[in-house]
Amino acid sequence: MARRTKEEALETRDKLLDAAEHLFQAQGVSHTSLQDIARRAGATRGAVYWHFKDKADLFNAMMERVTLPMEASFNQEDTGLDAGGGAGVDALKRIRRVTAEALQRIVTDAQTRRVFEVATHKVEYIEELQAVRLRHLTVRRGFLSRIEQSMDAACHQADMKLAMPTAMAAQGLHALIDGLIQNWLLEPQAFDLLQVGPCVVNVYLTGLGFAGERDAGIEGRQEQSPP
Repeated sequence: MARRTKEEALETRDKLLDAAEHLFQAQGVSHTSLQDIARRAGATRGAVYWHFKDKADLFNAMMERVTLPMEASFNQEDTGLDAGGGAGVDALKRIRRVTAEALQRIVTDAQTRRVFEVATHKVEYIEELQAVRLRHLTVRRGFLSRIEQSMDAACHQADMKLAMPTAMAAQGLHALIDGLIQNWLLEPQAFDLLQVGPCVVNVYLTGLGFAGERDAGIEGRQEQSPP
């Protein structure tokens, strides 16, 4: 019975998070109440407060369901990767691969796309959502730190020095990727994110002085050369 109760509690929590995703996307975070979420999930307002202390806590839990798996793809090679070049890790390929995988997940996974749309276009950092802003900043800083670490390692592996600090170069790459995602979410039909994204990232990395990649498109999307 205790196990069943725990399973039911987890099921209710997931239903609340599912409801929040769809309502936040449809009407924005600030215009969605916890009562709205409870009603859509078929739960009570008390159930919401059993699982989450407030709307910001619920929002952050919704984000973690999607972003934590993505962050894991970047973290899996962190062990041993440092400015000394890492242990068997090609740092430059790592940057390209993780970027391409993140873009592919946003395009092909409906839940990931929905949550990122909420996070980029449907949230206002008003007082009740300051915890959301703080989490956003924490995730951003972590991403920048990992990119900077990879760039340091790539420089060491290529025996080169960038014309700017790697921290600045990482800021530029983050702005590029973030801008691509936000613009694609606004109008997915405007361009092919899976084709444009890796190509633009490749141009940026090449402009920094890193070795270019002949075809930055992800596997399976390369154009065939005429016979």
